[in-house]
Amino acid sequence: MPAATGRTLRRLLFGAPRDLRDRSLFHRLALVPFLAWVGLGADGLSSSSYGPEEAYRALGEHTYLAAALAALMAITVLLISAAYSRIIEDFPSGGGGYIVASKLLGARAGVVSGSALLVDYVLTITISIAAAGDALFSFLPPAWYAARLEIEIALLVGLVALNIRGVRESVLVLLPVFLLFLVTHVMLIGGGLLGHLGATPAVLREVGSGYHTGAATLGITGMLLIFVRAYSLGGGTYTGIEAVSNGLTIMREPRVATARRTMLYMASSLAFTAAGLLLCYLLWRLTPTPGKTMNAVLVERLAGGLPFSRTVIVLTLFSEAMLLVVAAQAGFLDGPRVLANMAVDSWLPHRFSALSERLTTQNGILLMGGAALAALLYTRGDVGRLVVMYSINVFLTFSLSMLAMLRLWLRERRVRARWRRRVTLFAAGLALCATILAITVFEKFAEGGWITLVVTALLIGGCLVIRRHYRAVAERVDELYRELGDLPLQAGAGAAPGALDPRRPTAVILVASFGSVGIHTLLNVLRVFPGHYGGIVFISVGVVDSGEFKGERGVSDLQQRTDEMLARYAGLARSLGLPAAARSALGIDVVAEAERLCLEVGRDYPRATFFAGKLIFQRERWWQPLLHNETAAAVQKRLQWAGRTMVTMPIRVRPGAW
Repeated sequence: MPAATGRTLRRLLFGAPRDLRDRSLFHRLALVPFLAWVGLGADGLSSSSYGPEEAYRALGEHTYLAAALAALMAITVLLISAAYSRIIEDFPSGGGGYIVASKLLGARAGVVSGSALLVDYVLTITISIAAAGDALFSFLPPAWYAARLEIEIALLVGLVALNIRGVRESVLVLLPVFLLFLVTHVMLIGGGLLGHLGATPAVLREVGSGYHTGAATLGITGMLLIFVRAYSLGGGTYTGIEAVSNGLTIMREPRVATARRTMLYMASSLAFTAAGLLLCYLLWRLTPTPGKTMNAVLVERLAGGLPFSRTVIVLTLFSEAMLLVVAAQAGFLDGPRVLANMAVDSWLPHRFSALSERLTTQNGILLMGGAALAALLYTRGDVGRLVVMYSINVFLTFSLSMLAMLRLWLRERRVRARWRRRVTLFAAGLALCATILAITVFEKFAEGGWITLVVTALLIGGCLVIRRHYRAVAERVDELYRELGDLPLQAGAGAAPGALDPRRPTAVILVASFGSVGIHTLLNVLRVFPGHYGGIVFISVGVVDSGEFKGERGVSDLQQRTDEMLARYAGLARSLGLPAAARSALGIDVVAEAERLCLEVGRDYPRATFFAGKLIFQRERWWQPLLHNETAAAVQKRLQWAGRTMVTMPIRVRPGAW
């Protein structure tokens, strides 16, 4: 495929690059509360499609417990949401469970929470797509069922492409589906409750009789065990609540107010939907039907005999299926952000913090999509297995977050007002979340729970290995810095040597930060080519990654830090008796931006030779290129193709930085 055709196709699919110099860019990309509810709240709201059903099925013949279960579900949703609203206040820069655990419980707890979240978001995508398939095939002809997995894969691939285009675009495209779900399910629950209003006294008598019979045959303890088991196995209902606190960076200012309003929308809609559906199952005395979801059975019973009943059934189930597709957005919105946060902290390869030309964490989106596809193929879209795998990590993260906040408020109770309310809130949240986690692991360990625990443990182990490697490399590089001795490293030291002469040979040095790598590159140039160069130009590209693109000031602050860093290098060169200058740029692709900047400097200084330092390991391992970018080699190849000379100066890393 010709390069021009490839670029055209890419632009059609993913959209045109965005301009980092546009000061209104972040404001236009950020989400107002309603759109944030669509993009992030849909994950929580859609869990009502499978969470209440799993809880109701777990009751078996003891459906009289459904009324109390509905009340406790609504209370749990509101309690966890209230706790996360307080987390948003204390952590207004976002980050969710990973940041909370890291800051308050330590780095090790943070990596456990972050790893659990990553697996959780992969399964968010998988279970949403699988449940969407179940909802679709509850009204499609049975003969089509053989194509269910292929259709689910197509939906997943479409979401990957949509999310690479950008957050706001993906949310706006899916907005009509979200609105259709709200309308149809308000009608479904309202009709289900009001349609059987006259039968409510009879149902209440049956519930009372059921309690008396259950107490006589099972005992209070036996009934309580069945109730707690059903409550815990319906834990999928509460998943997605954490998404708002993790997605704070995509919300419009004032972020905290926007996020809290989004949380209110999500909590109230989820509590109403989950509790309302459970009550409808009870009032209509529904029983599970093979090949159909409980919601499909409910809407068929409710719409039966009405005009246009088939249209009502199809619209309701179609909206449910499509909302589940929207819910997969939470995995694509928040999963890459957790990846990026962990990459910035060196738990994962740094490349996962990079942004694409559409300012999305493209590497993370592709990884999440690929992992979700693998999980979908492994489970064959079995929602029952996925709910178990999904719930375990959700409540592991919830429990760590509640524990961290409880510890914070207990520690600061002397200096914070209303601390008793907060302690009570987080203690209650911790008790509920830890209970659900323990029972789910115990009950469903052999039915898929072990897979989640093993995958999460392997991911945690991998993060520890990666972090150890980055720290070992940093220690070896710091040794190089200490070897520099008493060099005049402050800008402005020494006498000014004059201005650069474009007619003389000029060394152009690419640097990323002020430190031993850049300084050693400069000293090696002067050592290998003594007296040859009449001046030095330092070049640096400020990389706008997910750690920088968090607000309207983030990009300008990065530009200022880059210029200050280059001024230190220029001061060092002048202190060594050489004229010096600096050039900088900002970009999301360091190689492309460095190439452009080098060619621009090359036009101003025709006799320029380009230099860059590169870490050289004594024993190269196959996985090291995955952890360390190959910027120097990539820029060198591009400049050589453009007819310019670039030299890579080796920076030897001594054994030990495996």
